[in-house]
Amino acid sequence: MKHSFGSDNHSAIAPEILEAIATANQGFEVAYGEDPYTAKAEEIFRDMFGPDTSAFFVFNGTGANILCLKAMTNTFNSILCPETAHINVDECGAPEKLTGCKLIPLSQINGKVNATVVRKELKGFGFQHHSQPKVLSISQPTELGTLYTKNEIQELAGLMHSVGGYLHIDGSRISNAAAAMKLPIREFTSDCGVDALSFGGTKNGLMIGEAVVFFRKELAENFLYLRKQASQLYSKNRFIAAQFITFLSSGLNIKLASRSNEMAQYLYSQLKSIPAVIIARPVQTNAVFALIPREISDKLREKHYFYTWDEESGEVRWMCSFNTKKEDIDLFIRDLKEITK
Repeated sequence: MKHSFGSDNHSAIAPEILEAIATANQGFEVAYGEDPYTAKAEEIFRDMFGPDTSAFFVFNGTGANILCLKAMTNTFNSILCPETAHINVDECGAPEKLTGCKLIPLSQINGKVNATVVRKELKGFGFQHHSQPKVLSISQPTELGTLYTKNEIQELAGLMHSVGGYLHIDGSRISNAAAAMKLPIREFTSDCGVDALSFGGTKNGLMIGEAVVFFRKELAENFLYLRKQASQLYSKNRFIAAQFITFLSSGLNIKLASRSNEMAQYLYSQLKSIPAVIIARPVQTNAVFALIPREISDKLREKHYFYTWDEESGEVRWMCSFNTKKEDIDLFIRDLKEITK
């Protein structure tokens, strides 16, 4: 595959990350996170978010989401989320299975929920026949590439806290959000009252590994055991930690995310001149959603890899990665124009 617009998970590993893994691949270190690389990476997270931060490393995004939610709930709780959320659509029922909680999908606009919609589901407290609402889980950016503002996140956090609940962010592309907003990640997470964050890396140049980040010490209290039970404890954890050290200590995460965001904006700018293409969502990070006729989509897919997001409407998703190049987009646009002549 020469290039893929299907997913930023299709991209290669960033060279700096490969170098970090190779550097860590020397001699012996104690396993299961009892190594200096893990200690250093944890320190970097505390520097980023504050001294009460607890960071733990896991294999993948689904594991990070589930374990964040597991630490914040009991089995009689419910978890609110946008109907488009990854935990609701793309995790094969794992959140329900492994947390025991009921998911409550909420109506959304371009992937975002608002306080009015959330408030309607904050009910049944103390009524033994109803699941007890405990967590609102949102994505930043959303599954549709859009962004919550700081004020929106702060409002949602305050709402959940007012009923003794928590706000979780699925941050599989959190660095793309920071790059687009031109803000430190702390300013729209922990500073806004977010309680837990799934911090993504593999969509942005890492080989393997995500981080579970808690901003309340009580949520981290038993996490070591939850992680082990969920088979998300990596024996050679130094190789995940070494990636995050390089990723975060030099701003590499923002550099890589900025590239993918810029390529999405370039793709967006080139698509504007093609009448057959209707941009379906605001282009705010590294995703472009568009409506195109099915016959055009089918022909274009013969030359370029991408997914149809909505079979009924024909909406497609084109993702840009840190190693997407302008020439990749130019070729894509040339072929699309040829098909639509």
